[in-house]
Amino acid sequence: MNKTEVFDFYENGAEIGRLERGLGIIEAARTKELISRFIKPGMTVYDVGGGIGYYSDWLAAKGCTVSLYELAPSAVQYAKEHQTAHYYAAAADARALPVQEGSCDALLLMGPLYHLMDKEERLKALCEAYRVLRPGGLLIATGISKFSSATWALSVYRTANNFIDDEVYMNMLRGELINGEHHRPEKYLNFIAEAYFHTPETFAAELSESGFNVSEVLAIEGIIWPTPDLNAKWEDPTSRERLSELLRLTESEPSVLGYSPHFMAVAVK
Repeated sequence: MNKTEVFDFYENGAEIGRLERGLGIIEAARTKELISRFIKPGMTVYDVGGGIGYYSDWLAAKGCTVSLYELAPSAVQYAKEHQTAHYYAAAADARALPVQEGSCDALLLMGPLYHLMDKEERLKALCEAYRVLRPGGLLIATGISKFSSATWALSVYRTANNFIDDEVYMNMLRGELINGEHHRPEKYLNFIAEAYFHTPETFAAELSESGFNVSEVLAIEGIIWPTPDLNAKWEDPTSRERLSELLRLTESEPSVLGYSPHFMAVAVK
């Protein structure tokens, strides 16, 4: 892993506002919808790799006891300064959490598993999550699909694009599609930093290898994300409900899970 590239990406505020614009709005709404099915008020939750505390703040407001552990100190500071509901926030590595064994009811791992390039390091983070969860505790983890950049290049989300005409972009795609490795070209510094992109199957397999019982793998943005004028439709209550229904009807369908840019695995210790 290029630790400097990934660290600098988040240390320089990459997450600020991301979930409040564009496709991030749908990602955030769906992530909250899915999390709400499993995490209830009163639960003790660790948000590991939780960035600027977007979901920590939301869960704390819902009545959970939340601790945010994030590698980038500036993100932790931002979380502390902008929280609207009280939660604990500290800098920490997902592979070595400063907490006791069996000390939380649920743990969010929504970032570390795609920024740890080596499988061995991802398994360390998963084993650490297993350690700190109580028996029967819940892991909610997200991955990025290895097909996400390719489908983006072919989509009509917002406007048509010419990414596939760019050899630099195509070289990036080849790495992602062949071995899951995303290496951000210098030409596209606004893209996500170095990352590992999974298939839903390989993502679930890594959780199982770490001792978890995977109960569900669910699409987040699902099949709807390339919809023309998606954000405008999402703002309309009737259209939003229809889009949401389509998502719910297809969210666990194996044949289209990889089409979703992000997916969520729910697993039990």
